[in-house]
Amino acid sequence: QVHLVESGGGLVQAGGSLRLSCASSGSKSGFDIRAWYRQAPGKERELVATITTDGRTTYANSVKGRFTISRDNAENTVYLQMNSLKPEDTAMYYCNDVSRGWWGQGTQVTVSS
Repeated sequence: QVHLVESGGGLVQAGGSLRLSCASSGSKSGFDIRAWYRQAPGKERELVATITTDGRTTYANSVKGRFTISRDNAENTVYLQMNSLKPEDTAMYYCNDVSRGWWGQGTQVTVSS
């Protein structure tokens, strides 16, 4: 059963922007934490950003000032706005519902130099 569905990945030139979306089929009530992770070929999966139900956020140092995580609780959707993209941001990006342990299928982001 698919609980999280990501979209919005693609190919973009360095300096460009993309917005990822993660729609959840989980309950809209209660407190939860959602996250975006990424995994580049040959590297471990790394945490990119987190957001709580009440909007508290954290970011990896590598994306601070360039990426913004947000959520629409009414739509049960989390977003990742990625600006000033760099080739090193190229990876498969995964949505995670930390509270429920759900993972999305991933969406590929490729940044060309």
